[in-house]
Amino acid sequence: MRRLFNNVISVIHSAIRFGLLKIFNWNGLSVKLIERFSPNIVFEINRGAKVRLGKMVRAHSGCKFKVRKNAELIIEDGVKINYNCIFVCREKIVVGAGTEFGPSVYIYDHDHDFRAEGGVKAGKFKTAPVKIGNNVWIGANTMILRGTTIGNNCVIGAGSVVSGRIPDNSVLVQKREATILPIDSAKG
Repeated sequence: MRRLFNNVISVIHSAIRFGLLKIFNWNGLSVKLIERFSPNIVFEINRGAKVRLGKMVRAHSGCKFKVRKNAELIIEDGVKINYNCIFVCREKIVVGAGTEFGPSVYIYDHDHDFRAEGGVKAGKFKTAPVKIGNNVWIGANTMILRGTTIGNNCVIGAGSVVSGRIPDNSVLVQKREATILPIDSAKG
C-alpha cells in the first residue's frame, strides 16, 4: 500500500514539476504522459535548450538531467531510468523507446577541452551527440561518452565505459582480470 501511495505522490509531483517547467520553457519542453519522475531528481533546462519526453517515462530518485544552453535531450516512449543516473547534455542526447538503465549510469555528450587556453578552468568543451537505440539494456555503473552510438536491441554490461559505435543486436562486455595473490606472512 505504501508503494502505491508513493507512486501516486510521484505522479502528482511530476505533473506539477513539468507543468512549471513548461511555463518557463514553453517552446523548449515537450512532455507527453509521464509515468513517474521521483520528487528527488534534478531537472535543469537552460535557455535555448530543447527537451522532449515520450509517454510512460520513469526516473527514480537521485537522477540528474542537465540540458545546457542550446542543447537537446530526447527520451522516447517507455524508457525506465534507475536510481542515480546522470544525463548532462551540451549538444544532443537521444534515448530510444523501451530502453532501460541500471543504477548509476552516466551519459555525457561532451568532454572538457583541457588543451584550450586556460585549461579546464576556461570552461571549453568538445561535444558530439550520443544516440542510444530502441530496446537497449544498460547495466549499472556504466559511463557513455561523447560521440557514442548504441544500436537497437543491445545489452551493455555493468561497469562499462562506452565510446564509439555499437552495432544493432550486440552485447558489450568489458572483461577485467583480477589477480589474487596470497598474503605473505608479515614479520612483525
